[in-house]
Amino acid sequence: MLLDTGSSAPGFTLPNQFGSNVSLAEYRGSQPVVLIFYPKDATGG
Repeated sequence: MLLDTGSSAPGFTLPNQFGSNVSLAEYRGSQPVVLIFYPKDATGG
């Protein structure tokens, strides 16, 4: 799925650094959320 700049992200749930699941829906509407995607650590991209 491709997203355009400024469009809403689809709902998802992922584990955080402590292994607890965190859902985007928990934050929607309550505070700003910034999602950053990058290809891979330590690569020029």
